[in-house]
Parts: sequence; structure tokens; C-alpha cells
Amino acid sequence: MDLPLFEYLQTYLTERRKELFKEILDKRTRHFTVVTEDVYQLHNTSAVMRSCDVFGIQDLHVIEERFGKRVDKEIAMGAQKWVDIYRHQNSLDCVKSLRAKGYQIIATTPHDNSTLLHEFDVTKKSAFFFGTEKLGVSEEVMQQADGFLKIPMYGFTESLNISVSAAIILQEVVTRMRIEKIAWQLSEEEKLAIEFQWTQRSIKSVDKIKERFYNQKKV
Repeated sequence: MDLPLFEYLQTYLTERRKELFKEILDKRTRHFTVVTEDVYQLHNTSAVMRSCDVFGIQDLHVIEERFGKRVDKEIAMGAQKWVDIYRHQNSLDCVKSLRAKGYQIIATTPHDNSTLLHEFDVTKKSAFFFGTEKLGVSEEVMQQADGFLKIPMYGFTESLNISVSAAIILQEVVTRMRIEKIAWQLSEEEKLAIEFQWTQRSIKSVDKIKERFYNQKKV
């Protein structure tokens, strides 16, 4: 990270915007992360991204083995500026990457052996996998999963739209996470790096401004 550049770019932001960044970063977490697996409907992944931002989840992982898609910006409502998106070619690579970062793999599924949402242990660092609209989480992820999670349901329908499921799960686990005495917040280094990203994404023609900054340094 180029600290002098960061300080220079911050002069383009209002004091309120800079204060807001710090307020939001104090509420951000990587204790939980979300994974969407080959979700066909573009607006669903975009809506999940919006929920990640709303509930303070910094990272969204997108597996695009079959359906490579752009983000639907109208649905995401600007969330793509604030949430970090990581794209994976297949599910096993994604699982391996998340395990290396200390996450347990949690498959969301209505199966009977799944843990009910209100009984889920929020103290563990967890990656929640959401599958396709029709088939759910893939068999590969089911075999790799460390646990299974379901939302209690009391009607004839046994599943919810993926974006609705993600919102319900995140609201529950994030609320309970904040009550627990666990280290769920970002490190100061993480906060600074994200603030640098947000600053750049907030400035029009930022590439030209950066170019001008470096040219001035050469003089």
C-alpha cells in the first residue's frame, strides 16, 4: 500500500465520508464469509452481495464453474464498491482456499441432519455455502462440508430463494456473533487496506489523479 498516495487521495473526500468509512470499518467482519455456487439467476448473487454489505460481511466468494456472470449493479445497489468479491473456477479450489484461511465449511441445506439456525455455534470462523436455485449445494461441497445448516420452516415449501436465505442466516449469525466475546473485528491493517480501496472507488477519474500524483513526485 502506498501511504502517501492514500493520504493524497483522501483530500478528495469530504470529512463526513472519511468518518463514515471508519464507522463502517469498525463494524466489518471476516469472521464469517459467504459463498455462492453456480447461481444461475444473476440478480440472486447481486442481492446476496447487498446483504453482505448490510450485515457487515466484507468478503463474498463466487464459484463460476458453469455460469460466469457479471454483477447486476441495479440489484447490488452499489454494494460492489464496498464488498470484496473473490471468484473461483470450481468448488474444490474455493473450499481449499477458505480452509487455508481458517474457515470451517458450512453447507446450507434443508436436510434433516442439518443444524437449526438458532442452534448454530457462531464462535467458529465459518464460510456459508449457498447452492443453485434448483439443486442446492453441490455434492462436492456436501462431501467436503464440516457442518450443515438450515432455517426452520413450518409450511409446505422446504426451501427459500437463495438471496432470502442468505439474508436470514446473516442477520441471525451476525447479531449473535457481536454478543459473543470473540475477536470478530478486522485488524487495523485490514481496515487500512480496505479504506484505501474504498477511497479509490469513491473518486471519479481516480486513475488520472493517481497518474498526476506520481508525475508530481518525479519533478
